[in-house]
Amino acid sequence: MRYPLFLGLAALSIAPATAEPLTLERVFADPALDGPSPRELQLSPDGTLATFLRNRDDDAQRYDLWAVDAATGQSRMLVDSEALGTGAELSEEELMRRERARLSGVRGIVNYQWSPDGETILVPLDGDIYLAEPDGDARRLTETEATELDAQVSQTGRYVSFVRDSNLYRIDVESGEELRLTPDGDDAISWGVAEFVAQEEMSRTVGHWWSPDDRYLVAARVDETPVDLVTRTAIGAEGTRVFEQRYPVAGSANAIVDLFVLMPDGETRTPIDLGEDDDIYVARVDWSADGSTIFVQRQSRDQRRLDMLAVDPMTGASEILFTETAESWINLHDNLRPLEDGSLIWSSQRDGFSHIYHWQDGSWRQLTRGAWEIEDVLGIDSARGRIYFTGNQSTPIEQHVYWVDMNDPGEPVQITEDGWWNEAAMNDSATGALIYRSNSNQPRQVYLADAEGEALAQIEENALDADHPYAPYLDSHRTPTFGTIPAEDGTPLYYRMITPELEPGRRYPVFVQVYGGPGVGRQARQIWARQTVLQQYLVDQGWIVFSIDNRGSPNRGKVFEDHINRAMGTVEVTDQLTGLDWLQAQPFVDPERIGVYGWSYGGYMVLHLLQAAPGRFAAGVSGAPVTRWELYDTHYTERYLGNPTIDPSPYERGNPVTNAEALADPLLLIHGMADDNVIFEHSTVYMGRLQEAAIPFELMVYPGATHRVSGENRQIHLWRSITDFLDREVREPR
Repeated sequence: MRYPLFLGLAALSIAPATAEPLTLERVFADPALDGPSPRELQLSPDGTLATFLRNRDDDAQRYDLWAVDAATGQSRMLVDSEALGTGAELSEEELMRRERARLSGVRGIVNYQWSPDGETILVPLDGDIYLAEPDGDARRLTETEATELDAQVSQTGRYVSFVRDSNLYRIDVESGEELRLTPDGDDAISWGVAEFVAQEEMSRTVGHWWSPDDRYLVAARVDETPVDLVTRTAIGAEGTRVFEQRYPVAGSANAIVDLFVLMPDGETRTPIDLGEDDDIYVARVDWSADGSTIFVQRQSRDQRRLDMLAVDPMTGASEILFTETAESWINLHDNLRPLEDGSLIWSSQRDGFSHIYHWQDGSWRQLTRGAWEIEDVLGIDSARGRIYFTGNQSTPIEQHVYWVDMNDPGEPVQITEDGWWNEAAMNDSATGALIYRSNSNQPRQVYLADAEGEALAQIEENALDADHPYAPYLDSHRTPTFGTIPAEDGTPLYYRMITPELEPGRRYPVFVQVYGGPGVGRQARQIWARQTVLQQYLVDQGWIVFSIDNRGSPNRGKVFEDHINRAMGTVEVTDQLTGLDWLQAQPFVDPERIGVYGWSYGGYMVLHLLQAAPGRFAAGVSGAPVTRWELYDTHYTERYLGNPTIDPSPYERGNPVTNAEALADPLLLIHGMADDNVIFEHSTVYMGRLQEAAIPFELMVYPGATHRVSGENRQIHLWRSITDFLDREVREPR
């Protein structure tokens, strides 16, 4: 393994600067204390340019498109979002798409796409579509009042496709000819976009797919007629807007999703045979390398079966290539890689852990194995037979880039340095990689590496030197410690703890940050996370900050996850209380002054923890909590709790509102009043139950805020409210 020569931070990279007090105002002000935060990192198809979205120093929420020359390391702005954009108001659908992509509040360029020939870059901006060239010149393709959604460059670069007013269009790039390809898009029927649950819960954000030769275009037709209409009230500071929204709550009807093969001339639409049962999920769609086959992943409603369909694009006829099954649920992924010889690279948890498999002519060969998990297949170097991927073979608290020999699989070769959390993107031939990494003492860095992991150029060193925004606060920065605590069954649970400089004999209050849910949100990682600076502020104020990852959270194997199958709100609570037991036994912890905070699933966990163990926590802060799973959507909720129309008991047991009368500790409840993910009703239901039981609580709501309270001043207000509450209820000696 060869490490980057130009990096190599062991801890903090400069001598401490003159101390300045870290304030909430500075935590949320520009420039961001994390330093530059590039997003959407890509390599050009030929590997000569690294492109990414970079936020501005004077506006951390506005992003422009940048490029770095792989040969010289020189960087330049390709597309200036302020110079090119119009500032047009986005449609409600686009705003909600951004909310589901966790991009609420982000401005400027939020995504882009290289054409496969490397000649142009598709740039959606302010509701319209532009084509940029690598030299920075840009051409506007659309100029309409409507917002063009899900824009894509076709595989040869000849066409650009997009969705406008629920119908799919394509533009011939050379002639500029625009053609509508679909007939009947309206309020309830849409073409070419992913339905709500696909975007929110399935990590599928696209709804149409070009074939490699541009001969065909697969498009989803989404019929939301069966989905119940709900009224979503977005309560703002100066008015209330009411939206009629089709939202599939657990146990109710989903949208009907059909697939069609279209021709770019608009002449024919061939339906794809997805089977007789229309109560299924279209999880993924891919093309074979030669364009002769469409691969459709069809997931059953109960999510215990996933069929890989092979579809003939000329006729729409399909057959099942293989099937994955599970007694609990199947985790979706994006690791399908069709090879030139017609075989497939695939990942599966069939042996209990996520590993890479090679499928050929109906036979399977496992390429990685062990009690650890692969995360993402990054690329395949067919010439050398290497498959590159990210995984956690060395430790669950880190993530690294590896390769394994496809023809003679042995132990994977790690090409990134120990002590970091790494993610990566590779070019088409997997001969180069963009590696972005961070750890608890170093905010995110990005570099261009060769296939052996050796650094070729810095993209964003983000060095903690004297000019870094965080430099004035480095002398008080505290390094987290990591460890494990055994669960009731002996399973090691990883924790992360940050302490002030401990004084002998002194006992400190503790801020427990919890998430605890499946799929995302692990806390005990060797990473510079979004809340790292905020946690350092809390430590500066004298708090110990502690988190533990309970059973049910991801990346520890299927058995570790499956503890919550039909049992949400049980084992996660037990494991968090095990962490609390450990904390209270530490000589530097004041066992009477421990508070707990969480948001979303973490907010759900706070309510469960307070109700399950009255008096164990001094107080709790619950942000945007789920309180009744029957109000949440089908795909997420039924994955873990089943269908409530078949068996409602897991819902009754898992709902915090069921046992709300057990709340006996101080509670601050927080919610955005325009949340379309965990809708505001979750909190109003819980508030009503507490009021009926005459149980006091504190409340802070944010008019116009969605699932994430965004905006500099509102975030200051949010965290001032939280810290004032915890200072009053927890930190002050009792």
